[in-house]
Amino acid sequence: MTTAERSTHTREPIPDHEQKRVALGYLQEAWAEARLDGIDGDCLAQSCLFAAFAEFVTTYGEEAAAKFADGLGTRIRNGEFSLDQSRQ
Repeated sequence: MTTAERSTHTREPIPDHEQKRVALGYLQEAWAEARLDGIDGDCLAQSCLFAAFAEFVTTYGEEAAAKFADGLGTRIRNGEFSLDQSRQ
């Protein structure tokens, strides 16, 4: 089968939770590679946040992205982004 033939086949949509799991895996691999190259974790975090919010603004608009960002403080305080201590 050629590449052109493969690309004409319709794929079933991947569930949202599965896309998020796979996307996080890609990001974790890129993060680890950048750290091995000497990039500071804080610089990576700020760059990732910039890229993420730029994507939100492009996709949903500035107001929707701002509303999403408004809720982040509560989510952070509730431990939603805290790593499990056993994994550190």
